[in-house]
Order: sequence, then structure tokens, then C-alpha cells
Amino acid sequence: MPRRMNAPERTRPAAAGPAAPAACASPRVVRLANENDLPALLALAAQAGPGLTSFKPDEASLRARLARVRATLEDRAPTAEQGYLFVMEDASTGAVAGVCGIEAAVGLDQPFYTYRKDTIVHASRELNVWSRMLTLSLSNDLTGNSELCSLLLDPAWRGHGNGALLSKARFLFLAQFPERFSSHVCAELRGYFDDEGHSPFWRSLGQNFFKIDFDQADYLTSIGKKSFVAELMPKYPIYADFLSAEAQAAIGVTHRDTLPARRMLEQEGLRAGSHVDIFDSGPVLEARVADLRAARESRYLPVVISPDAVHDGEPYLIATLGLASFRATLVSGAPADDAMPLSPAVANALGVTGGDRVQVLALKPQAPMQD
Repeated sequence: MPRRMNAPERTRPAAAGPAAPAACASPRVVRLANENDLPALLALAAQAGPGLTSFKPDEASLRARLARVRATLEDRAPTAEQGYLFVMEDASTGAVAGVCGIEAAVGLDQPFYTYRKDTIVHASRELNVWSRMLTLSLSNDLTGNSELCSLLLDPAWRGHGNGALLSKARFLFLAQFPERFSSHVCAELRGYFDDEGHSPFWRSLGQNFFKIDFDQADYLTSIGKKSFVAELMPKYPIYADFLSAEAQAAIGVTHRDTLPARRMLEQEGLRAGSHVDIFDSGPVLEARVADLRAARESRYLPVVISPDAVHDGEPYLIATLGLASFRATLVSGAPADDAMPLSPAVANALGVTGGDRVQVLALKPQAPMQD
């Protein structure tokens, strides 16, 4: 992927952060980040490692990103700079447990590079021989797409639906405000690394052109220094057959730590297309925003607050209707009688009162009925 101001859906094991409640008794809420979140974001970013290029533990860049979120919400940012950053917090303690983002349009101020996979056929009628070969061409095809990025969950908070809430809350936001995004959305996933932490694709291709190590190239693109990509990368299609067998096998393969994130994105309608990352050849998932499950299946229902509300059963995503005030959480229990019953604790965490309308979506797609 273009080592990008925008980040992949990349998570990797990290040192434990603030301990999560054993049973996550209090609601977890996803909301837009603000300047007060800077200390928590710095602590979280320190856990990310080199795989998450748009979320580095750099105070200046994180402060600038939070300022960009504010400018976006206040409609002061040009399209090229518009971006949203969300945090997941414990509603009782305010502890920040995760972060995720959406970029409104990539590649407008800094090039957004991918490799496009193509097929070339060579044939000789005289020899009765033909061959079909995979090629990789440096591409800016995804310029202007919105991008899902910067997904990172503190390992201490894994389980209890936290990862799903963090990742999928963004889809409710996309469905509520499609006019703020491109008609197409993409997400770059971390590519394959071996047990020693090396990328076979980088070793076989990238390092031959850049003459620097993977982490250094990764860092340079994360801080916006991308000119070296255009200056040093080959301008002509690369025949994959010239790469090592290990590199060929890694093209389009998702890192094992990122497979859960990929499954969640695919549940929402994204699919691998013809593009891969230029450094580690991780896949790029793509979709039309109008085709996302949240855009097609979300319901908008009034809230009924009751101490007797039973949050037990199928999990549902619930989000408030509002831009800067957007808040999302996860409850168990389906809507009843064209309304969404919420306990006082959940209603308080969302900041809603009886009669307010909320966006409701089942956490997982409904299983197709069998004939």
C-alpha cells in the first residue's frame, strides 16, 4: 500500500494497556476523537508497531490529525484534508481502548499508490506455445476513494464484541453521511510476513529499488514523504514470475493477525479487488458505499428507555443521529414493536432520551434462509 497517511486495517500484538473490565459491564462507546484524547492516543499508538502507518506515536502528527478532524466537522477543510478519527471508550471510566478512522478522499494531496494486478498472455502460433503471466503495474486508480484506516484495539480489550464494535461503527457513520464521502470506499490490509517478521514480497522486489529497509520506507510514507516512491519504483509492469516463489505466494495474502479484521470488512460488503500494497502486497478491499450492508439494512427507530430493557440475545449496533455528536454502541436484544428498547445505562452512554431516533443494525448479516 502507499505508505500512506492513511492506514491499513492492520493490527498486531502489543503490550497490554489499561485493563478492561473482566465482563465489560459498562457500555463501550465509539465517538469522534477530539483534542482531549491526545494523551490516550499517544499511549495507544505506542503499541501499534510498524504495520499501522497512519497512526504513529508522534505528538505533532496526532495533534495535527485531531485538528483536521475538527476542521472537517466544521466544514473548514478542503476535500483532500477531510478525515474522521474515532475512539472507543469505556462509558463509565472514559478509558480509551481503541481507535479507527475514515479518510474522505485519498490521493488528492499525496499520491495514493497501489500495484494493479493484470494478466498478460504471450502466444506463438508457430511453436504452438502460449503463457499467461501475472503483472504488477504501479497505479493511482484508487485516487479519490474514501478509505477505512487506522484500526487499532488495545489487546486487553479483545473479546466481548469490542473489535466488531470498533470496526463496524464506521459503517453506520458512512451510511448516515454518504454525501461526505466518495461513492467508493477501500481498505488496505496488512500483507504476509514470515515468522521472523520479514515480508517476502519486500525482500524480492521493494528493497531492490529503495535500498532501505521496510520499516524506514514505511515510516517515510507515514509522515507524507512519498516522492521517493515515484522516483525509485519501476515505471513499467513487473512480471511476477521474476520474483521469488515466496514473494509470488504472498501477493494478495492477508497477515494472519489481520484476518479477523478482514472477515468483519467482508461481512459489511467489501471484497478484494485487483489492487495490492506496493510494499508488502497486502490486499486492498473495495466496495461501493451504497452497497455496504449498513447503507442497505440500517433501520431508524425511536428509543424506549426502560429499566426492564433486556439486553440479551442477538447483538445489535446502535448509533445516534448526528455528525459531531455521533456515538455508537453494541447491545444484545432485537428491536421490539418498531422501537429500540434501551436500558438507562445504555441510553445515558449514548446521550439519548425517550423518543429520540437511533440507527439500528444487526451486528452480523442474517443467515440466508434455506430452501
